[in-house]
Amino acid sequence: MEPRIETLTEKKLVGTHVRMSLVENKTLQLWQGFMPHRRQITNNVNNDLISMQVYDHELYFADFNPESDFTKWAAAEVADHNAIPAGMEAFTLPGGLYAVFPYKGTPADGARMFRYIFAEWLPDAEYVLDHRPHFEILSEKYRNDDPDSEEEIWIPIKPKSELS
Repeated sequence: MEPRIETLTEKKLVGTHVRMSLVENKTLQLWQGFMPHRRQITNNVNNDLISMQVYDHELYFADFNPESDFTKWAAAEVADHNAIPAGMEAFTLPGGLYAVFPYKGTPADGARMFRYIFAEWLPDAEYVLDHRPHFEILSEKYRNDDPDSEEEIWIPIKPKSELS
């Protein structure tokens, strides 16, 4: 499966976040805390939700350890950061080049897709991983734990030619 390659413009997000690892996965608690309050965000750009991972260092994937911590966000895109609800924070998602993979299935089956992206597609691609946030766009087609659920996986990349 070939992704589409997109240049993302900077996005303003508002949401909540937690520190976690893959071993100590707190995704469920993060979203359970965010969803009851998401309607307090008044300047949404659209109805999509953003599930974002911010990795501390560039070598997170090179030295992959499922016990390594990262920051996970539950967020929405907003027009500006002028109205941030209590208990939420602002985040500016930097623009740049992304490989966008459509995904259909449950979160439990997602590991197979990420294995494909990082172990098969990326090593053979004209790109390398860039050190920017990774995220998923959860649109109206997203249905948690439904095999027909759809989302987009956005992986930050840069051309291999920029490495010289």
